[in-house]
Amino acid sequence: MSDLLSCPECGSEYTYEDRGLFVCPECAHEWAVEAVDEGADSAKVIRDAHGNLLEDGDTVTVIKDLKVKGSSLVVKVGTKAKNIRLVDGDHDIDCKIDGIGAMKLKSEFVKKA
Repeated sequence: MSDLLSCPECGSEYTYEDRGLFVCPECAHEWAVEAVDEGADSAKVIRDAHGNLLEDGDTVTVIKDLKVKGSSLVVKVGTKAKNIRLVDGDHDIDCKIDGIGAMKLKSEFVKKA
């Protein structure tokens, strides 16, 4: 058919390219062309809630009140986490927050500052 890659989520061969992204019409999964060009050995691309690329050492801002598990503390909206470190797993950001300490955050609840 074409020389485009199959969808990594559902395996569909009917993918197409749209403005720098590959799109699967069957499951609506989108992925970056750069991620495919780098190969399977490359690091996972982590983006914030607004789609900005995150890197080690960035500063992020929390966009939603987050309860701290096992504690009565709450990380309030607008709290900044400086010098983040990206890790593998469900919670993909390691950081230190003033007044709370070391935490793991999900990238979907932060925006790049």
